[in-house]
Amino acid sequence: MSSQPNNHKWMVLSNTTLGMLAATINASIVLISLPAIFRGIGLKPLDPGNTNVLLWTIMGYMVVTSVLVVTFGKLGDMFGRAKVYNLGFLIFTLASIALSFMPTGDGAAYYLVGLRIVQGIGGAMLTSTATAILIDVFPTRQRGLALGINTMAAIAGQFIGLILGGLLADIDWRWIFWINVPIGLVGTIWAYVSMKDYVPTRHSKIDWWGNITFAVGLVLLLIGVNDGIQPYHNDLMAWGSPQVLAELGLGLVFLAFFFFIETRAKPPMIDLKLFRIKPFFAGISANLMTSIGRGGLQFMLIIWLQGIWLPLHGYSFESTPLWAGIFMIPLTLGVLISGPVAGVLADRFGQRAFASLGMLLGAATFLGLMLLNADFDYPIFATLLFLNGVASGLFSAPNATQTMNAVPAAERGQAAGIRATAMNAGQVLSIGIFFTLMILGLSLSLPQSMESNLVAEGLSPDIAAQVAAAPPVASLFAAFLGYNPMGELIPAGALHALSAAQQAVITGKEFFPHLLAAPFMVGIKIAFTISLLLYLLAALASWLGGSAGGKAPERMGEGVEQAA
Repeated sequence: MSSQPNNHKWMVLSNTTLGMLAATINASIVLISLPAIFRGIGLKPLDPGNTNVLLWTIMGYMVVTSVLVVTFGKLGDMFGRAKVYNLGFLIFTLASIALSFMPTGDGAAYYLVGLRIVQGIGGAMLTSTATAILIDVFPTRQRGLALGINTMAAIAGQFIGLILGGLLADIDWRWIFWINVPIGLVGTIWAYVSMKDYVPTRHSKIDWWGNITFAVGLVLLLIGVNDGIQPYHNDLMAWGSPQVLAELGLGLVFLAFFFFIETRAKPPMIDLKLFRIKPFFAGISANLMTSIGRGGLQFMLIIWLQGIWLPLHGYSFESTPLWAGIFMIPLTLGVLISGPVAGVLADRFGQRAFASLGMLLGAATFLGLMLLNADFDYPIFATLLFLNGVASGLFSAPNATQTMNAVPAAERGQAAGIRATAMNAGQVLSIGIFFTLMILGLSLSLPQSMESNLVAEGLSPDIAAQVAAAPPVASLFAAFLGYNPMGELIPAGALHALSAAQQAVITGKEFFPHLLAAPFMVGIKIAFTISLLLYLLAALASWLGGSAGGKAPERMGEGVEQAA
């Protein structure tokens, strides 16, 4: 391999930052725009039969990236990280172009989910190699800065997507998909023209059985999480259903086979000796716990704003997706400010202090959010969001540096893939964990409260009982999507039989938020307590992992137990 030009590292940083931004914007822009997309393709998201489509639209991209990033990271080690990265940008862009021509009517939902999965393949190739490429081209003294900018883009993209999705959904739902096309075209052409490999590759056999068992096991587990939060017959959720138990059980069996295979494969898909490197293991553990907690925060904030606070403050349900993104801007600002600064300081003073401090600050913000009322004062809320963003920025770049500096240069691709898997799988798991908690919390009092309040407004007891018997997940998804469910859950004939004043109250901006507020706040306190504990554990793991030095071990085994 030839030596790299002096300006190559900055070109790599700018292109990978664009790639990470595109990938993460894509993940969240659809999240906030689902009502507009579903209306555009003629699908009712609150219909029980469409729940699976809804969840797979949200989770399909994350599931695919979770499953494939390690494989693509390993392939990058074998055949060239830039080659895998460039191909990923191309696949991502082609899928974005195809989505922008999405049909309506029959089959549109499957077209949407299928191409989101293809996008996920491209996204997995981007995220599995970007971090490793940056470590390859930047010297030790600048790695924190580079990773700070890159991870800042990845985290900020999640929230930029929320704002863009809200804005574009108001104009035309197809623009949600078109926005990725110019970014993808520029990034792809730019990558193929200028991105080169300057680190020697290590050709070896592909561990097919390891790849297959890992992919099948993780897919089954994540599908089980997806299916578990859906209603099952007369049960609130399907966690005890034979199908979900089979998915989770078989997933664990396949993953057990995977670990057995990896101890004997030559070469393995994942070299398990990596986890004996103290900073690496600590960094991955902290990253997983942080991703679960951060994912829970994102979903809970969206529901809180769209389902309760914004309608109570006069915003129409249709406009809440846009305004939820706008009111969460302080979170993004916190990341943008602290990310690069933390990276630079970590290069100079070590990683663990900043990563641990970030998690301690994040835990404190969860405590602050738990103390707020459902109808909070926004300046206090905004301050807590900003500090939480600062906390994420303080953690992310030092964590990436701690993790990647600890491994041999030849293993950086699979190390980056493992890190990306932890991050993406954490986000998927957060949906299962936090949605389960919220559904259980809502089930304790929401049905009774809904029934009594509907009867008080003139609805017949039979119809009120029928509406209240709807699965709590319908109310949760309604709040998540910016819907007022009263107009859809109550039969049209029964609603129109009421007086105009009664209809205005039931379908107005305050009726549903007032019903939702009390049980939601019970659930959110439990959810944020879990996030707080996860952040504290991440702080401890980061501290115990130490600060990985700039000189990574040349061969596997030399870095075992290394730490500052």
